[in-house]
Amino acid sequence: MSYERFAYLYDYLMQDVNYEGWLDYIKRQTEAYGVRGRSILDVACGTGELSLRLASQGYEVTGIDLSEDMLVMAQQKALESNQSLALFQQDMSRLDLQREFDVITIFCDSLNYLETEEDVIRTFDHVHRHLRKDGLFLFDVHSLYKMSQVFMNSTFTLNDDSVSYIWDCFPGEAPNSVEHELTFFVLDEHTGLYERVEELHKQRTYPVLQLTEWLDSSGFEVLSSTADFQELPPSHDSERIFFTCRKK
Repeated sequence: MSYERFAYLYDYLMQDVNYEGWLDYIKRQTEAYGVRGRSILDVACGTGELSLRLASQGYEVTGIDLSEDMLVMAQQKALESNQSLALFQQDMSRLDLQREFDVITIFCDSLNYLETEEDVIRTFDHVHRHLRKDGLFLFDVHSLYKMSQVFMNSTFTLNDDSVSYIWDCFPGEAPNSVEHELTFFVLDEHTGLYERVEELHKQRTYPVLQLTEWLDSSGFEVLSSTADFQELPPSHDSERIFFTCRKK
């Protein structure tokens, strides 16, 4: 999967995403479980929207992402807003920063981009090694319901003046997985012509119980699992599942 060109469309397409909801979730969980330290590792930080919000709240923020282009945009935003971010290009399943953090986050269903069970387990292991004792690991994933009932065999479209897209979702090869085929038409302001950009994104999810078992094996205590930015347990039609975990 390549983000080389998608990175430059990302912020436009994500402008209505609930970054404030993730920020509020972090603040609620750290307060509820007495995390006093202010160091946060934002895994799969993308173009830095959440990282910058955290930095503006006084957190010491480190971000990693697989995409160099995403990180370039995040660094540019940090400079423009006079915020400090430590940014590194890394694969979350091979995380190696040689330090520990008070909180580690993986939001915006980024964990679902790992294609194998082994990669998920390896990510949990690496996150555990990078957390201080009693530190919190906070993440979200798409639910089984969202993968099978919302995405599967669905088509989404957008028709704006500057960007349009056709987004088709198909069953993936692995259980509970979806392949997203995206075709963008992006206006070149200099020529007045539209450029076609194609992307293929693969996502896979797992039952809550399976994730809980892997977390336990990696050395985490699952403190809560909730849904859709609410303080309520997941229901049959929840779309986004949130986990709050503590390093044992």
